[in-house]
Amino acid sequence: MVSASEWAAPPTRTELIENLVSGVDRYNPNNVGILEDYLYHQIRSQEYDCLANLAILKLYQFNPDLYNPDVVINILIKALTAYPFPDFNLCISLLDERPFPANPDEPDPLPSLLPVLTSLYNLLQQCRFPAFWALYRSDKAESLRDNYTVECVGFEDSVREVVIRAVTPAFKRIGTDRLSTYLDLSGDDLTAYIEKLGWSLDAESGVATLPLNPDNQIVSTVVQENIQLPQLTKIIAHTQTVA
Repeated sequence: MVSASEWAAPPTRTELIENLVSGVDRYNPNNVGILEDYLYHQIRSQEYDCLANLAILKLYQFNPDLYNPDVVINILIKALTAYPFPDFNLCISLLDERPFPANPDEPDPLPSLLPVLTSLYNLLQQCRFPAFWALYRSDKAESLRDNYTVECVGFEDSVREVVIRAVTPAFKRIGTDRLSTYLDLSGDDLTAYIEKLGWSLDAESGVATLPLNPDNQIVSTVVQENIQLPQLTKIIAHTQTVA
């Protein structure tokens, strides 16, 4: 998971984009094309820059004539797997409730896909991973898969990274049947993914063992208070005063 500093300033961000995001030029509508091209670079390269994408949505707010629903959907797709950062909600907050200019030649796909994207985000946030994959593979999300996530390189693996970030602190061992529903992988694909993570797998019992970390092991701690006599005298005196 990236750090907060990397989230604010990704190392892959170019100097040009840095100047657009950090300066007053972020509100210049003439720069929207540069930022949109940068978004599609992120789609193709598995890079991610939340602040640059938020700048696009802000420009759409100020200049509704610039609105491009495909760009908005791709921004939401990239933000979907940024959990636990609140990127998705930040993006939603910049989508105005007022209707955008309609193109009679091409209907706006956002109104139909936004509820699907929101449901996917909520399921991911609630760690309801089998339900997430069920919705993602359903007919409701067919348009999302066929027109958008298919072009977003590494989208499904990004979802699986979110799953692993949730599983790692919660489990020391997990059955492969259960893990399969979490990752939407099975058979050799699941085995290869477990090996890639560096987990050990007992093929006979079907149980994967995770490396120990501070969150998935029970460690007893002894809390010892050290109160000096002068401190105790002050506490007693204060209690008597209040009484």
